[in-house]
Amino acid sequence: MTMTNSPTLPPDVAALGYEAAREALVEVVRNLESGGTTLEDALALWERGEALAAHCEAWLAGARSRMTSTAEGNPASNDA
Repeated sequence: MTMTNSPTLPPDVAALGYEAAREALVEVVRNLESGGTTLEDALALWERGEALAAHCEAWLAGARSRMTSTAEGNPASNDA
């Protein structure tokens, strides 16, 4: 699945594959949970986490759609 740049996502997030985006999201959560950041840094991390979560969801929705259309296009797969 190729993701195109989105006007709502930072370019570096839009260019990430699912696994890289998920790992970046895990790191954002880890940083937020550890505390010790300024309010400005915490807000920036939160916004990046939101962008990463949206990007991951878009990847998963695309995969779900592809699986559904493949299953619908293959009647033999519904007989199992």
